[in-house]
Amino acid sequence: MRMTIAPGLVLCFSLIMVADASAQLTAAKDGPVVYGHHHLNTTNVDAQKKFFVDTLGGVAIKVGTNNLEIVKFPNVLIFFRTVQAAPGGTRGTVVNHIGFSVPNLRSTVDKLKASGYTMITSTEATPDRPVKDDIAGPPTAGGSSIAFVQAPDDIKVEFVEVPAQTMPIALHHVHFFNPANTEMQAWYVKTFGATSRLGGAFPAALLPGVALNFSSSPAPVVGTQGRAVDHIGFEVKNLAEFTKTLEANGVKLTTPYRSVPALGIAIAFFTDPWGTYIELTEGLDKIQ
Repeated sequence: MRMTIAPGLVLCFSLIMVADASAQLTAAKDGPVVYGHHHLNTTNVDAQKKFFVDTLGGVAIKVGTNNLEIVKFPNVLIFFRTVQAAPGGTRGTVVNHIGFSVPNLRSTVDKLKASGYTMITSTEATPDRPVKDDIAGPPTAGGSSIAFVQAPDDIKVEFVEVPAQTMPIALHHVHFFNPANTEMQAWYVKTFGATSRLGGAFPAALLPGVALNFSSSPAPVVGTQGRAVDHIGFEVKNLAEFTKTLEANGVKLTTPYRSVPALGIAIAFFTDPWGTYIELTEGLDKIQ
């Protein structure tokens, strides 16, 4: 949520009070840092709602004098900011795509196609995965099947099949592309206290409720600010101390730690060394 002045800050978070975010950030109890939200720039909020709510089953909240929107999924909130010009999609940026897990990939793909969305699995899956009818099979025995779709505003979205999952859909991962992917993975592990996962197709940094995946990109990528996925957000316990640690480690906050007592939350913003715009929050898991 890009907020440079206090009135916008208050309005944006007044939405969350209505949205019952605590029911969605279920992983917050499992660690000092968890994933919190995606914030999207969009030319058409209704088109985004059709995708995330009508098709994928997220819960939409519409409140405030400006009719701002939140869509809730388990372990992630999605915010929207309306822009006049097309913001540019996720491909070509450091955040290449976002990912959800579903228990039945076939039914998800069929619903996406019936709703008129373009499946892009054949062009986006890695060559080691056999693709049949818009689903890419696992590269090895015991792996997961995946599928990709082109969402509104050229947002690339991946779906990962997790048959044992009891929820119909949940946050699964954020996938970064960067020529310095191993350096980036190590930085996220250190900065956010994530668990490192090496080996496999790409390294990852694991936090409760999400995998941060890092693939090498043969071409340079641009930062996220101003693009379809404008920024990503992490929910942090004791955010004041966390931001002090960031600054001690040389991270320059673009928006310093700021509390909003009336709402019981706190925020801060910074950009990672590769151009990912990041918001830190404290309190999204408690606001009712």
